[in-house]
Amino acid sequence: MKKNSVELQLNLTAEQKLRLARLQSVFAQACSSLGPLVQETRCWNRVALHHLAYRRLRTDFTELGSQMACNVIYSVSRSARLVYQSRNSPWNLERLAGRKLPLLQFADSAPVYFDRHTLSLRDGRLSMFTLDGRIKFDIELSEAHLRHFQESKLREIVLGRDKGEYFLTFQFGDAESATEVSDDFPQYILVVEPDAVVTA
Repeated sequence: MKKNSVELQLNLTAEQKLRLARLQSVFAQACSSLGPLVQETRCWNRVALHHLAYRRLRTDFTELGSQMACNVIYSVSRSARLVYQSRNSPWNLERLAGRKLPLLQFADSAPVYFDRHTLSLRDGRLSMFTLDGRIKFDIELSEAHLRHFQESKLREIVLGRDKGEYFLTFQFGDAESATEVSDDFPQYILVVEPDAVVTA
């Protein structure tokens, strides 16, 4: 367990895994749909991107609902910062020197971001939004985990998948740490150069 995070593997039924897989796929599609908008406008500030993209997302991905649409925007904003602002990124704005931005696309393995509206945890019982209604199940929290939830500010909730198993990562920290740009480049983002041809 990292100092500022709690990671929990989820004990899910086959049907629950299918529901999360569908959510993850649609969430990634919604993120990818904003790639051309970010490329064209060079805008990935979360608030500004929300104004540009929210209505489109609600129209094109109605089943995600309003709050998941906001989480899609958060994911795209966060990922764009990693690609365009990380010091070690080959697509850092300084290296691009005014050239057209590459296009960001998200694989189906991209994480899903949750918040207090789409995920709740009370008395060891977890409730998560899916496209097919909420799923609920029990999880075990150690004393160290409980201290994190009781004493630290929850910043991010991320659903990931590894070798067919799902896990949740709860990130804790203040607003300053939330704006830091990491040099860890995510494998789930496909960066397409402006002149590249993508074939199906």
